Amino acid sequence: MKLAAGINFDASGIAQSINAMQMDMDIMGIFSENVVGFDKVGYQRKEAVISSFAEFIGPEALSHSVDEQVGRLAMTDRPLDIALSDKGYFQVLNPDGSIELTRDGRFKLNKDGELLTQTNQKVLSIAGLPIVLPVIPESEDKIKIGLDGKIGVFDEKTRGLIPAGTIGIVSSDGSLVAANCVRQGYVESSNVQLEREYMEVANYTRSFDANRQMFRMQNSKLSNVIQTLGRV
Repeated sequence: MKLAAGINFDASGIAQSINAMQMDMDIMGIFSENVVGFDKVGYQRKEAVISSFAEFIGPEALSHSVDEQVGRLAMTDRPLDIALSDKGYFQVLNPDGSIELTRDGRFKLNKDGELLTQTNQKVLSIAGLPIVLPVIPESEDKIKIGLDGKIGVFDEKTRGLIPAGTIGIVSSDGSLVAANCVRQGYVESSNVQLEREYMEVANYTRSFDANRQMFRMQNSKLSNVIQTLGRV
């Protein structure tokens, strides 16, 4: 930056301090999101990923990845609560026709026997079609789901299961996986560990404070230069 009378001031230090502070704030935002997601069923922790030359690129160098480690499984008394004990996702169909991946297996039935999420998204089978029970049982206890995701309704007359398809389990890229990890009567808590989040965010809080001090020092020097030139 050329100020006056041939005096040049290098503003790159101030710019880098601002970029670093913005980066620290964005990273702390990711940790805050993890803390908020601690009590959400099926929530997966996000990890900050910083690319090379971040000091020049700024906040654009920041992205995040998803920690796919399995969270804590808790037993419930609902037959339509389903958890995955291994990596993978349920496929659910949104009203607009898009497909979403989730590990929240708190399902329910509508009056047509369709298997739905708590937000009324349709649960898809391995064939990519909504799962619909052939008969609606008087009690959800009649619904049986195997470790491989096969779902059926127990028939009192035949003492057997009326098949209703297989719940589709996919990887993060949407490809079907041969899973043997479906647990009926369980829900998965988030895989967030609060103590880890607080320890991580403390490091970036200190980094933010250091960059703020650096910005103040550089800004003060620049102000002094401008004031000195103003008196000349």
